[in-house]
Amino acid sequence: MSALRFIAAATLFIATPLYAQDKTVRVDSIFNFATAQTPGCAAGVSDHGKPIVNKYYGLANLDTRTPLNASSLFDIGSTQKQFTATSMLLLAQDGKVSLSDDIRKYLPELPDYGHKVTIDNLLTHTGGIRDWTGLLPFAPEGTDVATLLQRQRGLNFVPGTEWSYSNGGYELAKTIVARASGMSFADFTRKRIFEPLGMKSTAYVSDILQAGTNASLGYQKDGSGWKPFMRLGNNRGGGAIVSTISDMLTWQDALASAKLGKFVTDKLHEQTRLSNGRQLDYARGVIVEHTPGGVVVSHSGGAAGFSTWMGRVPEYGLSVAVSCNFDPVSATALAGRVADVFLPPVDSQALARARANAPVAASGVDVSSRAGLFFDERTGEPMRLGVNNGRLQVANGPPLVPVSATTFRITRPTTFFRSQDDFVMTFVDDDHIEFKSMEGQVTRFRRAKPYTPSESELQSVDGRYESKELGAVYELVPGKNSLAMRMEGAPEKSIELAPVDRDTYMFRMMIVRFRRDASGKVAGFVYDNPLAKGIAFTRLGNRTNSGGATAKVPVAKDSVTPKPSAASAAAPKLEALVGEYELAPGRSIVITLENGQLQGQPTNNSKAPLFYISGTTFGIGRADSPAKVTFTLDDEGRGAMMTMKQNGQERVLMRVK
Repeated sequence: MSALRFIAAATLFIATPLYAQDKTVRVDSIFNFATAQTPGCAAGVSDHGKPIVNKYYGLANLDTRTPLNASSLFDIGSTQKQFTATSMLLLAQDGKVSLSDDIRKYLPELPDYGHKVTIDNLLTHTGGIRDWTGLLPFAPEGTDVATLLQRQRGLNFVPGTEWSYSNGGYELAKTIVARASGMSFADFTRKRIFEPLGMKSTAYVSDILQAGTNASLGYQKDGSGWKPFMRLGNNRGGGAIVSTISDMLTWQDALASAKLGKFVTDKLHEQTRLSNGRQLDYARGVIVEHTPGGVVVSHSGGAAGFSTWMGRVPEYGLSVAVSCNFDPVSATALAGRVADVFLPPVDSQALARARANAPVAASGVDVSSRAGLFFDERTGEPMRLGVNNGRLQVANGPPLVPVSATTFRITRPTTFFRSQDDFVMTFVDDDHIEFKSMEGQVTRFRRAKPYTPSESELQSVDGRYESKELGAVYELVPGKNSLAMRMEGAPEKSIELAPVDRDTYMFRMMIVRFRRDASGKVAGFVYDNPLAKGIAFTRLGNRTNSGGATAKVPVAKDSVTPKPSAASAAAPKLEALVGEYELAPGRSIVITLENGQLQGQPTNNSKAPLFYISGTTFGIGRADSPAKVTFTLDDEGRGAMMTMKQNGQERVLMRVK
C-alpha cells in the first residue's frame, strides 16, 4: 500500500516504501537535481533528538565554487516567525508584557486604528495589520519598513474577525520585544534562545550578506545560468534570521522537549480562534496541522532565492529541516518527500476517514461558463474565478469541487484562504454567487460586466495623486482604453490598469477605485491589493505634462556619457568616483574611468559601462537600465559609498580603496 502523508500546508505526498533500501541513498535521490555546478539544498533529519541525516547538495557560492556544507548559513525567511513569537512568550512569562496588551502601549507612534490591536493579534495574524510586502513596492526607493508601517492609518479588517498573513504585524512584534526587554531583538534572541539551546550558528542580521564568510548566496534561474537573487537592505524588511540545518534540528527538538518551559511551548502551539469561535491551524509562528498521518508542527519560509521548511511529527519523534538557495524550488515539497522516507504508511482507517470527509464531485458539471470577475456586493472586493484542468478555481485560492450543477466546495479548508472557512459557494444565477460560511454567514458577489470608459471618463482621472501612507506621489496617465499608474520621478515603476467597472480599474488582483466629490470631479482614489487594503490617494492636480499623452522622460543615449555641467551642482566629477567598493567579504566592484567612460567590474566578472542619468546616479549597461548605482560623495566630492539597485534588491557598498 502507498504511504500517504500530509506535510505542512496541506501538501500531499505519495511514495512507495522501500524499506530494504538504505534511507540515506533514498534521500540523496530526492536531491539529485543539484550538482557541483549549481546552487542546491541542505537536508537534516533527527529521530527523538538524535541526528540521523545531515546532507548537502550543490554550491553555496557560484563565484567561489564553495559547496554547501554543515557550516552553510541560509536566510530562513518566515520560519523566523516562531523565534519572534517565542521571544514575546518569554517576555510574557517574565511578566514584562501581556498578550492582551494594546500594541500602542509599546508603539505609541502608531495611529489610533479605531480598534484595539493586541500583541496576540500580531502573533496570530489576526490584527489586520497591512503586510509590508504589499506596500514597499509602491513606496519610494529607500523607504524603510519601520517608517512605512508607522504611516499606515487603517487595517485590513477588524482585529480578531479574520486571519491574514502579515509580515508587517511580525515586524511590529520584533520592535515590541526590543522595547519591552531593553535590548535589541538580535541580542534578545541570542541571549534567551540561541545560546541557551546551543544554536551556535544562528543569528539575527540585517540581511544574508552580513552573516559572515559562511553565508550561502541566493540565486534565481536565468536562462541556462543563474543570477543572484536575495532580499537585501530595505527590501529585507526588518532583518533576517540565518541558520544552519543542524541548528534548525536543534530548535525543533528543543520545542519537542519543552526546553524553554511549559508555558512558552504550550502557548506557541495553541491554535488560534477567531472572534466567531472558528479554530485555525495557525498557532503562534507555527502551523499545527491534524492530518491522516498525525499532527504536523511546521512553518515554511521564502526570501527571494532562499526556501526553507522545518517541522516535526511529534507522534514519531521525527524532525526535518530543508533549506535551498535557489528559485524556483519548494523546500516544503522536498521536506515532505524526505519525511516520507522515515515515516510508516498511514493507517488505512485514518485514510478512509479523510476520504469520507472530502466532498464528492458531481459528474458531468460544465464549469467553463462560470469563470469571470466578481465583486463583493457590500465591500467591492474583487474575486476572480478561472478554470484550471477542468476545475473551477479562485485566483490565489484552492480548486473547487462541484457537488451539484450550481454548488461548489473545497476539498479541505486552509488557513490561507478565507480564514480556513469550510464554505459552500452557490451560483444563484449566472451573474450572482453566494458564499455561505461554516457559521452560516452569507456573502454575495455580482459578476463584473464588460466596461469601456469614454475618452472623457479617462481624461477626468488624468492627474497627480498623493498617498501619505506610502509617502509617494503617483501619476495617472490615460491610454487608449487603459490607465498607466506610475510613480512620479520613477517611471519604471508603472503598471497598466484595465477598466472593469465605472471608475474602477485593475491589474491582476490590484484594484483602483476613484472617488468623486459632490460635483462629480475626481477627488482621489483608493488602492487595494490582497495584502494591503484601503490605501487612500488624494488628487493634487494636473500632471506637469497633461493632455492625455504619456509624458516623456528624457534619458541619456547609451552611446554618450554626458559631461558634468557647471550648471548642475549635483553632477559629480567622474574621476572622483574611481575606486574599489566592497560587495561582500572577498568580493568588490572596481570602478574605472576609460576614455571618459565609467566602467564597473565585479570580482571574477566582466566590465560593464555606467551611463550617466542624473545627479550621482548611473545606469548599468545602458542609461535606461532598471539596474542602477548611486554614489554618495564625501566632503571633498569623492565617492565614499555606492548604492546598487538591481533585480529588486538594494545593497550599499563602502569604498575600500
